[in-house]
Amino acid sequence: MKQQKKKSLLKSLAFRILYPASEKYLSKERSYKYKDVTITVFPGVFHPGFFYSTKILLKYLEELELHKKYVLELGAGTGLISIFAAKHGGFVTASDISLTAVYNIEKNVKMTDANVEVVHSDLFDDIPNRRYDYIIINPPYYKKTPSSEKEFAWFGGDDFQYFRKLFSQLGNNYFENTNAIMVLSDEADLEMIKSIAGEYKFSMEEIYHKKTWGENHFIYKIKSTEL
Repeated sequence: MKQQKKKSLLKSLAFRILYPASEKYLSKERSYKYKDVTITVFPGVFHPGFFYSTKILLKYLEELELHKKYVLELGAGTGLISIFAAKHGGFVTASDISLTAVYNIEKNVKMTDANVEVVHSDLFDDIPNRRYDYIIINPPYYKKTPSSEKEFAWFGGDDFQYFRKLFSQLGNNYFENTNAIMVLSDEADLEMIKSIAGEYKFSMEEIYHKKTWGENHFIYKIKSTEL
């Protein structure tokens, strides 16, 4: 128990240091390159190179057959993952609750000449109604209610309202062949997120794990317990 409390305090301290540092760095427009894709990162938009979650998802997606698959990315930020999926032959929809992020995605889609549909949406609220083969989720997993547009990328609500809405809507967008993929860190309250998933008849199966700088990252496949 003492070890767990110590680990929790260290993570809390690390976040208090890293978050302001990233805020300062991201106060200016930046450029980022992943393999042969170069994008622009607007101030206030989650930087895909600053933290490991996006890179881990990209590594995982490299192993998938995305050609002619319908792909939805929820909370796309800069749109890097969506652009990557489109470059690998996917029919891609990228969404974000942040208008700044939506404008950022639109710019990067134009810069890279990628075929990506861009939608301003709070989770599934305004997503086109179709059967997606892949739903990719890189969620905000810190417990706090966001107080500004840029904080939507970080904070999922004091009671994880983000995850409650996600799983409540996922049931209407999940079919037999749907692959719902979510990346999380052990900085998140994983047990609570799994419990919320269970309330809405979903389970989370760990399919990938990587440890980086003392932090564990996991990719989960979300499965309906009713199908």
